[in-house]
Amino acid sequence: MNPIGIFPFGQPVQEVLQKDRTPKDVFVLGVYASAVHANWKDTNNKTVVNALAVASEPYIFWRGENADSIIQQINIPPEAGKLIPARQDFNGPSGIALDDLILKPLEIDRQSAWLCDLVPHSCVNPAQSKAIERAYLPLVSKYGLAQPTVPSLPTMLTDENRRKAILAEIKASEAKVLILLGDKPIQWFLSYFDNRWHKLSDFGYDNHMYGQFHKARLGDMELNILPLAHPRQIAKLGQSSSIWYDVHQEWFKGSAKEVAKQMTSG
Repeated sequence: MNPIGIFPFGQPVQEVLQKDRTPKDVFVLGVYASAVHANWKDTNNKTVVNALAVASEPYIFWRGENADSIIQQINIPPEAGKLIPARQDFNGPSGIALDDLILKPLEIDRQSAWLCDLVPHSCVNPAQSKAIERAYLPLVSKYGLAQPTVPSLPTMLTDENRRKAILAEIKASEAKVLILLGDKPIQWFLSYFDNRWHKLSDFGYDNHMYGQFHKARLGDMELNILPLAHPRQIAKLGQSSSIWYDVHQEWFKGSAKEVAKQMTSG
């Protein structure tokens, strides 16, 4: 089987899927898998790239632990410098935000959640592409480095086969609650089964509407849909929306407790 792609310095891009396949209380659908990021330093200990994606995250919505041991397994010619873990906010921030700002207020732990992404592998973003082109590609021939082939985020985040695969995971999870993280899972998954909604704002902005349950039928399943802002927004990770941050903060401090009670009562 051909790999999905190759990271700078040679690690394969791998699918990142839910490992614990036992029944769960909730199913969480995100966008695409993250990566392990390294700070690349040259032989003079000067930073070449602040945070270079060099390996697939070890599990879905990774929290950033053991980044050092993962990076130490990557072979880099001494002439090209060395790799050390990037700052903590580059490794695992979405996983931490999911746990602390979504699952915890809903009184759910990781063991009770089945996690999934629309695109189940890492994708290179424009900033990473520029860093690779600037700093890495000129050294490929010089040091015999691996040619990077990390795929870009596809224009279409799902096709019919991927939606069927996600639906099969939801069935396998036996979860009755589907948590959707931001616009993309609504646009590229939910809307194909229920076209009342195409983006997060279709559910409403204000605190009486945000983060509330909505019934929807997906194939032969009826689920409680819980749409929430993406961890990028609610934890202010990189470019993000202050509107969704503020709305989620209100939900976190207020109605999340009532939603958690509804989940407990069935």
